[in-house]
Amino acid sequence: MLLSTTKHRENGTVQRSDFCDQGQELHDASHNGISTDTPRVDDFQIDAKPARIRARRSNDNSPALVPSVAGEFDVVISKNPRMGAIFELLALVAQSKSTVLIEGETGTGKEIVARALHEASRGRRGPMVAVNCAALSEQLLESELFGHEKGAFTSAASQRKGRFELAHHGTLFLDEVGDIPATMQCKLLRVLQERSFERVGGTQPIAVDVRVVAATNRCLKDLVRNGKFREDLYYRLDVVKINLPPLRERPEDIPLLARHFAEKYARPGEATKRIAPRVLDLLQGHRWPGNVRELENAIERACAATRGNMIRPEDLPAELMNSTTHMSPTLPDLGKSLPAMLREAATVIEEQMIRCELDETSGRHSRTSKLSGLCRQSIRAKLIEYGIDAVKLKNA
Repeated sequence: MLLSTTKHRENGTVQRSDFCDQGQELHDASHNGISTDTPRVDDFQIDAKPARIRARRSNDNSPALVPSVAGEFDVVISKNPRMGAIFELLALVAQSKSTVLIEGETGTGKEIVARALHEASRGRRGPMVAVNCAALSEQLLESELFGHEKGAFTSAASQRKGRFELAHHGTLFLDEVGDIPATMQCKLLRVLQERSFERVGGTQPIAVDVRVVAATNRCLKDLVRNGKFREDLYYRLDVVKINLPPLRERPEDIPLLARHFAEKYARPGEATKRIAPRVLDLLQGHRWPGNVRELENAIERACAATRGNMIRPEDLPAELMNSTTHMSPTLPDLGKSLPAMLREAATVIEEQMIRCELDETSGRHSRTSKLSGLCRQSIRAKLIEYGIDAVKLKNA
């Protein structure tokens, strides 16, 4: 979920401004022969009152931000071009009421994107109602979506509105839509076609004005091919599709997210923990099957476990260290002499030690010299030999 929760000041502004509700402007411009080509979006801001997305061309590599969840602001931070294209699409789709299908692995931020879309839309003053379709049985899901009349079943002691009705003039978010049972798929299809439904046990049609945003961590096309998902429902949902890339395909975002989470999980009254360059290397080498959610948990754990002001490799979860440091044993190169192999091994160890000591001292030559037992001139020579940027270490 490229994600975090950050409280903001009274004006509700998330840094880096400039992207407003431009749907009508784009519409008017297109009818006056003015080009409406959208520039590449590299930078975003969300205003909370009202929540609006504004896009602009960015001259730097600033991370992109998208909005928020229930009274706070959940930001999706990214420099990745694919995510930039997604934000650009969100800005345009927000001005319509088209159904949106979001596909992506667990932890990539599907609900955050859905809420961003709602907050940027013309229906933002209406409710956003979420339903986890995988968590409910078929009978409960029907009642949850459509509501029921009093006496519709044994425990129906009173009339109850369903999620479609509650989301009127807003957005209904159907999470894990790929897990909906076959019978319910048919009923959902009818609602999407007719934009009306009947409560369980009722006979009166109820019309609704609602945007449906569906999300799944499965490929619906594959489910259709395997006969597990209705093809007609798939095409009703797949009006605008957003494919969220997994974190392993966005390695440039990992340092941004790690620093953001380090700030989020700083102990009360303490400065934000700095992250050692070696830690960033380890984070970027991990596969992140749990995506942004897993990264957030790892940084939260590191912030809680570290005693100093810097997060070091030993502060990371053990499973992450095992996955990134495990190496298969290799046979020695029998074409080299033993002294040559020992020299190579010593060089590797020396470089690792100097890097660790520079991490420990934040790149300060004098303190590194004391730790290593080498003079400052030797330290400078080793930095050149191993291509180590001490300035970057000081700024880490």
